[in-house]
Amino acid sequence: MIRNIVFDLGNVLISFKPAEYLIKKNYPSTIRTTILNDVFGSREWKMLDNGEITTREAIDAISKKSSLKKEEIALVFSFRTDIMFPLDTNVRLLPGLKKQGFRLYYLSNFPLDIFDDIKNDYYFFRHFDGGLISSEVKLSKPDVRIFRYFLKHYGLSAAESLYIDDIETNVGAAESAGMKGLTTNGAQDISAMLEKVLNLSSGLK
Repeated sequence: MIRNIVFDLGNVLISFKPAEYLIKKNYPSTIRTTILNDVFGSREWKMLDNGEITTREAIDAISKKSSLKKEEIALVFSFRTDIMFPLDTNVRLLPGLKKQGFRLYYLSNFPLDIFDDIKNDYYFFRHFDGGLISSEVKLSKPDVRIFRYFLKHYGLSAAESLYIDDIETNVGAAESAGMKGLTTNGAQDISAMLEKVLNLSSGLK
């Protein structure tokens, strides 16, 4: 029986699609490709998620191997929060789940330097009973250890916990830790998926 529901943040509760943002801001295609590869696809980006380096160190390291100027890279980092916005249809499921007695948590790969801003700005965090981000514990998905750490930290039973993520490999890691998994593939309305996996006859809407 599922008692705990653990949410990824990016593209489950918060939209984060840099490619779409760059198109919207009219960046030329060649520049978009360079930014996506050199910044968002960089080793340093993953190191930020792991809490291994600071933003300034990431910018310096990327600038040494990218055709982008340091100022351009810094600009990209400065608009990270502008790329994000709540996925309201999914967010609106949280209070209903709480009313049905589920405990709610988040577990997400997230750099520490912008997480506090997101947490303070987004009202839906008040619905959570707890949560962890990767940079706090210096582990990131899909490393199975972050799921084991999370379960131990909150004293949760893996068999009673459902993990929701948009990426299949992350869900697979959660399942390796004994949790039940749900892959959303970035769906902006996961209500039907949740109703099915939780076997809710009354629905969530």
